[in-house]
Amino acid sequence: MELVEAFKTLVKNNNLTTEVRAQKAGCFDTCAFGPSVVVYPEGIFYGKVQLSDVEEIFNDHIINNKPVERLILKF
Repeated sequence: MELVEAFKTLVKNNNLTTEVRAQKAGCFDTCAFGPSVVVYPEGIFYGKVQLSDVEEIFNDHIINNKPVERLILKF
């Protein structure tokens, strides 16, 4: 839940509450990869996400549309 709360805080602080939504979900069959984050509509999955990665994912991917390559899960 810490990851979700961190994303929610960034969404709110950046006034994106009508465009971006952060919420808890099931494991999406990625539980083996540790805490996971998926960004839609691209459907990009990030694995082994730590609290320290949240700001990078938010700024690079959500704001600047540049996925964080080092965290992307390759299926």
